Formats: sequence, C-alpha cells, structure tokens
Amino acid sequence: MKIFSRLYQLVMKWAMHKHAPVYLSLNSFVESIFWPVPVDVMLAPMALAKPKRAWFYAGLATFFSVLGACFGYLLGYALWDPVVQPFIATMGYEGKIDIARHWFDEWGIWVIFIASFTPIPYKVFTVTAGLLGMVFLPFVLVSLVGRGLRFFLVAGLMVWGGVRMEAKLIRYIDIIGWLCLVAAVAAYLLLRN
Repeated sequence: MKIFSRLYQLVMKWAMHKHAPVYLSLNSFVESIFWPVPVDVMLAPMALAKPKRAWFYAGLATFFSVLGACFGYLLGYALWDPVVQPFIATMGYEGKIDIARHWFDEWGIWVIFIASFTPIPYKVFTVTAGLLGMVFLPFVLVSLVGRGLRFFLVAGLMVWGGVRMEAKLIRYIDIIGWLCLVAAVAAYLLLRN
C-alpha cells in the first residue's frame, strides 16, 4: 500500500505553495493543542524544496508550536471541566492524559522536554501541564528548547541531505511510514501499562 507515497506527493505540493509558511505556522500551532499531523510532515518537504529558507521555516515551526503549547497549557489550566475534558473524551485521549499525569509525577519537567523533542503526542502534555498547574515559565523554556532542537534538526538534515536524501526518502517512504506507525503503536501499548 502506497499511502505514504501519496501523502508525500500531496505535502510536497503544499510545500511549494506560496502560502506554505502560513500553513506550516497554523499546523505548528494546532498540533500542539489537538491536531494529529506532526509538524515535520510539512517542515521536511519545505526545507527540501527551499533549502535557503530551511532555518526560517524551523524558526516559524518552533515559535508557533510553542505558542500553541502555551494555548494548550491555558486550556488545561483554565477550561478543563467546561471545555477541554469533554473534548478529550470525544477524541479518545482520556487514557493518554492519565499516562501523562503519571509521567509528570515520575519525571517532572523532563517529560515536557521528552514530549517536545520526540514523536510522543506533545499536545497531551501541553494540556496536562496546565491541568496540573506546572510552573509556566519553565514549561515555555523547556518547550522552546525541545521543539527548537527537533525542528532545527529536521531542517538541518534536509539541507545536509538535499536531493540525495529526497531520492532515498521517496524510495523508502512507505516502508519508513509503516515502521513509524508500528513503532508508535508498540510504544503506546508498552507505555500504557
């Protein structure tokens, strides 16, 4: 099944669009709150398509992702019962919130860094940080570091790898996509216990 190949072609069209930076900014913002599509899906092709703008794109993604994280934090902090909790239930994230609470108890602020840098759903931790009343300034600073490292690493890899990396990516995109999906499901199953 060539699902990831088709998605890649679609995203590459978006990456070349004149409004691509706006789409990247919006995706970065909402991905930190509720949106399931990772920022890297747009950032990587945009950095490949326009390597001279890669660092600008990484900066945009970082800024708007952390801005979205702040909004997610405020939702968890101020609007949990009337707005967020019913939405979380609708999205099926209740179990993830419980896991996030446990991780906060165990690792404290480091869980924000881990969630902001890795493919773990960052959105769950932004809302949970607000719900648990985590101190706001450290939350923002750690989010900036984690998100910045991740997005500048992605942009740097695309600039460094260039056309060769894109050729390899296109060749193996479906295998990589399915392996990532299997790894995410396995991680979820392992971590929920």
